Parts: sequence; structure tokens; C-alpha cells
Amino acid sequence: LYGEFYQLDCEMSFVDDGETVRKEMEPLIKGLVKDFAGKKLLSEDIPRIPYQESMEKYGVDKPDLRYGMELIDLTEDMKNTEFSVFAKAKCVKAICVKGGADLTRSQIDNFTDKARKLGAGGLAYITYTKEGAKSPIAKFLSEKELEAIKKKTGAKEGDTVFFGADKREKVNKVLGQLRIAFADHFGLKDPNVVALCWIVDFPFYEWDEGSDKLDFGHNPFSMPKGGLETLKAAKTKEEKLAIVADQFDMVMNGYEICSGAVRNHNPEIMYKVFGILGYDKKYVEERFGGMLNAFKFGAPPHAGCAYGID
Repeated sequence: LYGEFYQLDCEMSFVDDGETVRKEMEPLIKGLVKDFAGKKLLSEDIPRIPYQESMEKYGVDKPDLRYGMELIDLTEDMKNTEFSVFAKAKCVKAICVKGGADLTRSQIDNFTDKARKLGAGGLAYITYTKEGAKSPIAKFLSEKELEAIKKKTGAKEGDTVFFGADKREKVNKVLGQLRIAFADHFGLKDPNVVALCWIVDFPFYEWDEGSDKLDFGHNPFSMPKGGLETLKAAKTKEEKLAIVADQFDMVMNGYEICSGAVRNHNPEIMYKVFGILGYDKKYVEERFGGMLNAFKFGAPPHAGCAYGID
């Protein structure tokens, strides 16, 4: 089996920030959406969403903005709760599903099964009816907690609020996928509307749970924001994980259609980004000698991106 993939590459010399590339490409993509495809843009202003914000609000790094259902953080509101599932969790979040009161028991069970397959212990929920909040967990929550849930999620009569409670990463993952599943169920993905956004500030490093050590997040050849000084200043694990790359994706209706970055052109930065992970200069020179030599001859600052033609 094999696959073919075509992409449109753009590289720009003497460019040292990703925003220059993004602004250059936007008119092309907007034109393709409106004039070529005949679709409607959700917004002419394409938002820039930092990676971490996207994970917290949508549970994914390629959010579909045609619908809401953002993840609402209730961790602080539930810190003194008597409901043990929430009390033991490091993070408690919720999503409000408009019209969720119409879901049958069987349909809720299907969504619960999906949550379990993603690693959740179950799927707690509250349904809002004329009689008030109905839920197997409502009796464990105080009036203050119930009021906070309703106010923060914006729940109205006819809505259902679903909860995630666990480690933050798992909660984001589970609710992020449920958000997509609920949108499919309720037909919220208008095929005639195109919602674009840029996801920016990807983590340069990430923590690999399997090997229990630091590793590259995405592309080790992108430019870390702040350059060499930021790399030198990062001493602790937390400081290293806080380093972001001048790297970005364009997302359309929940799909990544472009990746780009400011490219690293500095040999010292290249040595340092590998050195933080314990690789010495010899390793870098043996593996990437051609690139290093090109840099040493005087490569200009450069940045670019690539769109999938499909």
C-alpha cells in the first residue's frame, strides 16, 4: 500500500516571524474559499489561537469553530465538593450541549461508551428541565456548586451539561472528542461554512511519559521564540516545557490544512536545542552536518509553510 500527497510550499527569505507568512497567505486561502469553492467564511478575521488555549477550550489542536460547546473549567468551583469523583480529580471541566435534554438513555450510553474508550471512568451529566436540574449526581452537589455549573456553562432549560474529571490532559482529550461527537449527532457542521483559524505557539518540547524524559514536541528545526537567550535561561523541566516554537498550523473546519514555521538558521541554536535533550555537538554534526554547514556559510532568516493541495 502507498499513498500520494501533494503540497504547495512557500519559503520566504529575510523573514524572522511567523505572522509575516500568515498575512501573506491569507488572501489566497480566503479567495479559494469564496471565489473558487463558493463557500461562506465564518469570519473574515482569522483568529490566532495559542496551542495551549486551543487544548484547554476545545480539547484538540485543530478545533472546528463552526460550533461552540467550549470546555468550561470548573476545577476551582468543585474544590470543596462532597462528590468524591470531582473531589479526587485534578481537573473538572464541562461542556453544555444545547438541546441535550432530547438525548435518549441509549444515546447517552453510547456517548458514555465513547468516553470510556478514551480513558474516562464514566460520563456524569446534568439535564435541565422545567422541574430543574435532573441528574444521578445532583444530590451530591451543593446549591452553590449547582448554581456555578449553570452560570459558567450558560445552561438553559432543554440543555444537558456533561462532565470530565481526571488529569487535565485526559479531561481535555475526552471532552474534546465528545464535543466533536455531539456536533456530528446534532448536525452542527454546516458544509457551506468555512471556519479558519491559525494555531500558534506550539510547545518546542514535550514530556514523553513512556520514556519519562523530555523530547521534541514537533519540529526540532523550527525557531524557538526568544532564540538562544530563552534556551539558555531554561534550567528546570517546567521552564523547558514552557518554551514555544514560532510554529503554526492553519485549521479549517477541524482539519489541519497547513503547517509552517520560522526555520532555524543559527548553528548555535541548533546545538542548544539538541543539547537540552542531552545530545552533544558530535551527534548533531554527524546527523545534520549538511544543514549545519549551510547555516555556517550564512543562511538568512527564513520562514515558510506548506498547504495540502487536497
